[in-house]
Amino acid sequence: MTAGVPDSSGAALPAILPIFPLGGALLLPRAKLPLNIFEPRYLTMVEDALAGTRTIGMVQPRDAVEHPVPDDAVIYDIGCAGRITSFSETDDGRYLVTLSGISRFVVVGEIEMVRGYRRAAVDYGRFADDLVEETGHMAGRERLLATVRAFFAKNGMDADWPALEAIADDTLVSALAMVCPLEPTEKQALLECPGLAERGEFLLNLLEIVTRAGDEETSKLRH
Repeated sequence: MTAGVPDSSGAALPAILPIFPLGGALLLPRAKLPLNIFEPRYLTMVEDALAGTRTIGMVQPRDAVEHPVPDDAVIYDIGCAGRITSFSETDDGRYLVTLSGISRFVVVGEIEMVRGYRRAAVDYGRFADDLVEETGHMAGRERLLATVRAFFAKNGMDADWPALEAIADDTLVSALAMVCPLEPTEKQALLECPGLAERGEFLLNLLEIVTRAGDEETSKLRH
């Protein structure tokens, strides 16, 4: 698949995307990412997207940067395109937006900014499978859920466990990868995993390491 061919809904994937650099934010194909838009440049970006293809490219800065992310921040080469599927405007002028992930892309190169926001020429060819719904199963689902329970407990997080246990593997792994408080480099690694099996295994191993490290640190403090 190359830029400009239809996605699963029949709409063309744009060859040029407005890009939203945001550290720690992960969007995956077929997943949904809520965003609170308040910076003037990104308010303009959303308005332009709504008037056009409704598509935005989520990317991460390569290095830790302060907010707001500077316009010259170096970004990763791989991001994910998302379509605005819902939005509302608050009384104080913010946009509350939901992006639905479509496909990952490779940044071919950045082009001139428009109205204060960055844009990039992108190619989707490496990620043709993103447009095909995952039907496989991941190994270690129960182990993953058990590890997530321990991870959530250590981080003071809660979840609708019956709902998590009922959803499909692809949705489960994507939801956990996006919501878990992980480092930006770890989020990027999850984005770049080839598919469900690899992403599920990487997430499981990552959460086990983090949880085990927490157990060891607690043990040291007690002794």
